[in-house]
Amino acid sequence: MTFRPFEMERWQSTWENRVRYNLSESGVHPVSVGELLSLAGASIEDVRLGYGQSNGSDELRERIAALYPGATADHVMVTNGSAEANFVAVWELVEPGDEVVIVLPTYMQTHGLAEAFGARVRGVRLRPELGWQPDPDEIDAAVTDRTRLVIATNPSNPTGSILGEEARAALVRATARTGAWLLADEVYTGAELSGTETPSLFGSHERVLATGSLSKAYALPGLRIGWVVAQPEVADRLWARTDYTTISPGDLTDTLATFALRPDVRPRLLERTRAYIRTGLDVLESWMAEQEVFDYIRPAAGAICFTRYDVPISSAELAERLRVEKSVLIVPGEHFGFERHIRFGIGMGEAPLRAALDEVAALLNSVEAAPAAH
Repeated sequence: MTFRPFEMERWQSTWENRVRYNLSESGVHPVSVGELLSLAGASIEDVRLGYGQSNGSDELRERIAALYPGATADHVMVTNGSAEANFVAVWELVEPGDEVVIVLPTYMQTHGLAEAFGARVRGVRLRPELGWQPDPDEIDAAVTDRTRLVIATNPSNPTGSILGEEARAALVRATARTGAWLLADEVYTGAELSGTETPSLFGSHERVLATGSLSKAYALPGLRIGWVVAQPEVADRLWARTDYTTISPGDLTDTLATFALRPDVRPRLLERTRAYIRTGLDVLESWMAEQEVFDYIRPAAGAICFTRYDVPISSAELAERLRVEKSVLIVPGEHFGFERHIRFGIGMGEAPLRAALDEVAALLNSVEAAPAAH
């Protein structure tokens, strides 16, 4: 087995709770237990701290299924975060020697997993000149009869873009033509600036799996509740895989997740998230205009902005200096294969975001003012 350390996750996991300002986070300021219970008008005093139903309670799976046209509770398998959902999906579908096509740049978990399970990975690039869309012809060329699995994150991390109809159609057409599986990581659905939710790719054909979670759009990452939506026989096979991983969600997190997805609670959680994102993006765009060193495409979803900068410093060095000198954490573009780019997280709230950006500006100004090395 080839194991590639997950650079971005190691970076965030090591430092995100040890800095003053965390601009590496792609979600918004988390909801508290008290806020969630207040929204739901509910109590958890009688919830026992036991093992939950290992594929998720019937009620929670029904509420998740309601988000996907044509799905029932039998199509849903609940996991500990979308990270476990993606893990068991790749584990189930990929064998040594398989070919996997991944839309890049992306959250690199599935890329590392595919390699670890012995696959040959090919990339299809989101192109900034196309507004962070892939070229449909490149999708058609990349997906062949040798392709076992195609993976796309939609809405995208790190770009915040949403696949257009041509790109969606190309992914569905290519996988249907070749019999490949399509894994759609849809964790940012619900965090769209427009308020219009991105339609799931689930249901496009029978070999499409969709993963999601409460971490990003719902601002409930601490619940560690995610899911896979797939054909029932596939969901059952994935459920069997979790017997070897985390076994089950807990009763407490399952109960709180069920509250969050109640039809009267869910829209209020999503609007809270969108309010944070809109405020954060306004602050960031105004700040970047003042700096005059950034070039970016406005994100359509997620509390993130992926931007190119024109300052003579690598993204890794910039990130490290911000951490050490300014106690600010960002994600360097090299973690996504894009040098001279950084991913800003914008969901922390206006006051701390402004303070964090002041620290970033101070460091950028010092780099620009430094004499060139001879």
